[in-house]
Amino acid sequence: MKLLIKNMVCDRCRRVVREELEGLGLQVQDVALGEVEVEGEPSAEKLLEVDETLKKSGFELLNDRRLALVEYIKTLVIEEVQHLKGQKPGTMNFSDYLAEKTGYEYSYLSTLFSTETGTTIEQYLIAQRVEKVKEWLSYDELSISEMAWRLGYSSSAHLANQFKKLTGQTPGQYKKGALLARKTLDQV
Repeated sequence: MKLLIKNMVCDRCRRVVREELEGLGLQVQDVALGEVEVEGEPSAEKLLEVDETLKKSGFELLNDRRLALVEYIKTLVIEEVQHLKGQKPGTMNFSDYLAEKTGYEYSYLSTLFSTETGTTIEQYLIAQRVEKVKEWLSYDELSISEMAWRLGYSSSAHLANQFKKLTGQTPGQYKKGALLARKTLDQV
């Protein structure tokens, strides 16, 4: 049975969820961001126990297909931006990529995402990119141009404009020490 889980955003999340589920006696077959395949069909009582246990670690079991689709969209964005998975072809725009991966028209995905989260997919994508730029700036290893290229921006000026619009600072100001607190990925 496939369990859909909210707030799984990194490899550590996958490890924690696996440990929690195995600690509850479930046979975990596979763990991916946002979903876990377990052997058999857990009882309603066991699923309630799973949900309560996951909530203690900041996760949530999803039973609503619409919410699961929203989480899947978030996972796809996080994998491409934060983990640089590179599954999206460089020439394909994000809306086409999401439509292809989910099997739904982008207009439906966009409406659903906005309704459930209060933000657009585009705003979510930009926020994820800005968090990635903050991470890179704190390491001081890449130029703004290289960051822009890696994140698929048309120019470093476009990246800098979006960064300032979202944070109130230019990347240079952020880098010079007026550091803004970074957000955890599930809070973006």
